[in-house]
Amino acid sequence: MKKIVFSLGLIFSVLLSSTNIQAQHKKISDQGKGAIIGGAGGAVAGGLIGHSVGGALIGGAIGAGGGYIIGNEHRKNVEKRKRANWRAHHTLVRKAKYRYHN
Repeated sequence: MKKIVFSLGLIFSVLLSSTNIQAQHKKISDQGKGAIIGGAGGAVAGGLIGHSVGGALIGGAIGAGGGYIIGNEHRKNVEKRKRANWRAHHTLVRKAKYRYHN
């Protein structure tokens, strides 16, 4: 069992490092990060709790889904804060029309 958990951890660490190498030009989305982290954590937890590969697979799938949802909510909150900041600092100023009477 320890070999399986160790090998799963090694595989996920290699996958994470390879995506970081490829992501030099394109940033990984928050949803993707959440799914990767949640899947890795869920696989480790499922393997330890279930003491089998099936438990690791189920835990990884559930963790990836939960991580995606958390990452998506984080992205929404960041966008909401960016919009609020933009609105606070980019107010439209209307030019006053002055009439000069001669």
